Amino acid sequence: MDLFPLPRLGVVVPPENPTAEPEFSQLLGDAVNVYASRFPVTPGAGLRAMLERYNEVLPHVVGGFGALRLDAIVVACSASHYLLGPDGDRAFCDELSERAGTPVRSSTQAILAACEALGVSRLTLVSPYQPWLTDTSHAFWERAGLTVDGVVLVPVDEGPDVNGDPHYDPYAVTAAAILRRIRERELPRDTALLFTGTGMGTLAALAELARQEPRRTLLTSNLASAWWARRSAGITDEARHPLLRRLERAVV
Repeated sequence: MDLFPLPRLGVVVPPENPTAEPEFSQLLGDAVNVYASRFPVTPGAGLRAMLERYNEVLPHVVGGFGALRLDAIVVACSASHYLLGPDGDRAFCDELSERAGTPVRSSTQAILAACEALGVSRLTLVSPYQPWLTDTSHAFWERAGLTVDGVVLVPVDEGPDVNGDPHYDPYAVTAAAILRRIRERELPRDTALLFTGTGMGTLAALAELARQEPRRTLLTSNLASAWWARRSAGITDEARHPLLRRLERAVV
């Protein structure tokens, strides 16, 4: 296969995120070339300060692609964009798009675009975040005009932290933990499941849920971003990955 003429997607990810690039590669397959740029490391910074720093340096990180021709750029960090609110997030992405000369969307904006295309108005959040960040995410979606029916928190299986509180780390959540937490809840039939964050590995859990509930809408930060990237790049061939194909067929 000649790789040169394929559409090109730029992805900006946090430095420790082990999930985004592998999931984009699985979802998009050989239809798109993926190029990654990482946020800088922020030694000693707390979570909120780190996320605020990501927003400060994002124009520079996007600019780091230089003259590389890209058809679209995804900012694969939902948490930092929750801090901006829906309007601020949209304006920031528009500004980045103008600077880059190519469409730039955060994973949060990709999710909102997918919800609009699917006609989704109700969400249940599946969140691996600390409670304050989960609350920030909840407020973001409500301010965007969506109804949040509930939240399924997914702490790490390893048990509580040193203070006896649940330990939250999106990068350490397993598919088994996701499925167990969801099965513990009785979810409304008409609610879409939104798995927040680009660092929580979700594809195995989603494949199982898609078999169990073929009619329920399943969205993740990376799945929605891959869907948006294909649309932005003008790809019309049917997606090969079953979860992305399932999403695209629901839109049609």
